[in-house]
Amino acid sequence: MDESQESPRMMLARRALPTTRQSLTHKFAVAGHEGYLTIGLYDDGMPGEIFIKVSKAGSAISGFCQAFCRAFSLAIQHGLTLQDAVVRFKGMRFEPMGPTSNPDIPTAESIVDYVAKYLELEFGGRGR
Repeated sequence: MDESQESPRMMLARRALPTTRQSLTHKFAVAGHEGYLTIGLYDDGMPGEIFIKVSKAGSAISGFCQAFCRAFSLAIQHGLTLQDAVVRFKGMRFEPMGPTSNPDIPTAESIVDYVAKYLELEFGGRGR
């Protein structure tokens, strides 16, 4: 099939983060698995990227966290609202799950669930 027969692709504009940006780093634990969530912020104070560093570097969970962060960051940079992202990731259930180190989020169904709950608490109704 030549180019003239291909269906048109919608190109979404990516909202780039400033070269130098503010960030928020939060230490957490889910079922004894410690980690750090770093949230890179746009100039308006809204998240534009996330990174998770878990204590078991090189493990499958570390790799899945990196993949989740990359996909999540690209999604919000391309226009998915933070609220929509939270709705889609909150409640995802897989190991590790259980009690957390955060009294505002006593339990989490997974690290992904914890991150979604934390973003909802920290950034709530703000945003695009």
